[in-house]
Amino acid sequence: MSQQPLDLRKSISIVSRFKAVVGIVAALGLLAGVAYAAFHPPQPSSTAVVSFPSSVQSTATQVVIANSYPVLSAAAAEIGPTVSVDQLQNEVQAKSLTNYLISITATNKSADESATIANAVAKSYIAYAGNKKTPVQHVVAELFQPAVTAATPSKLGSTLIAGLVGLLAGALVGSVASLVIGRSDRRLRERDQIANAIGLSVVASVPVSHPSDPAGWAKLLESYQPQAVHAWQLRTVLRYVGISDQRSDQGSDQRSDQRSVRPSDNGNGAAAPTGDGDRVSLGVVSLSSDRGALALGPQLAVFAASQGIPTALVIGPQQDEGATAALRTACEASLSSAELPGLLQLVVFDDKFVDQQPRAALTVVVVVVDGRAPEMPATVVNTTATVMGVSAGRVTAEQLARAAVAAGAGGREVAGILVADPEQTDKTTGRVPHLMRPPRRRLPNRLKGVVTEIKQ
Repeated sequence: MSQQPLDLRKSISIVSRFKAVVGIVAALGLLAGVAYAAFHPPQPSSTAVVSFPSSVQSTATQVVIANSYPVLSAAAAEIGPTVSVDQLQNEVQAKSLTNYLISITATNKSADESATIANAVAKSYIAYAGNKKTPVQHVVAELFQPAVTAATPSKLGSTLIAGLVGLLAGALVGSVASLVIGRSDRRLRERDQIANAIGLSVVASVPVSHPSDPAGWAKLLESYQPQAVHAWQLRTVLRYVGISDQRSDQGSDQRSDQRSVRPSDNGNGAAAPTGDGDRVSLGVVSLSSDRGALALGPQLAVFAASQGIPTALVIGPQQDEGATAALRTACEASLSSAELPGLLQLVVFDDKFVDQQPRAALTVVVVVVDGRAPEMPATVVNTTATVMGVSAGRVTAEQLARAAVAAGAGGREVAGILVADPEQTDKTTGRVPHLMRPPRRRLPNRLKGVVTEIKQ
């Protein structure tokens, strides 16, 4: 990704993504500017202007002479013993204004002292340049404008200016750092990037909850209600895996006594299946490093139950037990809860997944695998379809591809991708076009020597 061309839209998106970094660096720049202004308060400066006749060929030479040791030592002797040559070298600066004018500026803590130093250096230079015994070119210079006492700069104004400069410099540094970090980040953020990584379309993208303890998961199972646009996305998932709107009528007469079952409830490890066998079981596979995608399966199950579809949420043995520990605890504690949606079953087990499915039209199986070496647990052996759950900006293409290969092993069908927490700046859809069938080949007929079409 770091070798891809970076356009303005991507640059703005990356900087916006790392706005916290930009803000922190900008704040540090502001503090640095204010601190610099506090420890280096502005000092008054005075400027004397010296003019030359038209015979002078270059004022650059005269600037060097004005800053030379002989001129400054003579000025220091004129000012008094409190001023040294080294001090004048730090406080005095000569510049060329025009072809016939140079300025001599002195900066000192005292406004009166700065004017005195500037005039003394200017007079010393005029005397040195006009002396025929000096080794430099003889120049008749005049004091065009003497230095006057300057007003002391405002401390508040200089602090504001220094702070603003530091703020802008910090924002610039933070933006550049964000671009460097963003371009080296290989995690997939846009829906098109996620879909193209494994060649599957994004079925839906919804924001998810991020419970960190069993109480948070229990609250999600009891009261999750998506917004209208996100409810439509979840409804699309149900239709995509084969749950039609008529399915909700099949379970409308079921009551809360069927809400929660455990595989051990009927003595053989699962509730006895009923109905015509036309049921759908969906495995939602996510990575252990992507904690946000774990909520996709539970949210889909709760939504389906709220739509009148008998639904079972299955939490079985996982490749990464720690990733689902809080969810498992919440499900076990909620088995006897009266707050669950009426058609939602919770199935939690620790041993091998049995063939019997819960009493539900839709079974959602939560599966978490390790992104480095994914292995599908037995819970997805009998699922009719599998989807990959991915959070935007959490996994790389390599991790997602390894998990998809493991999920599709053994003849299981990987139906699509569910994206959790899509970025607001992502305008892509994640729709992968279907591959076109190859054109029919024409081969010569061995008997007649003519070209015929091979039937497909």
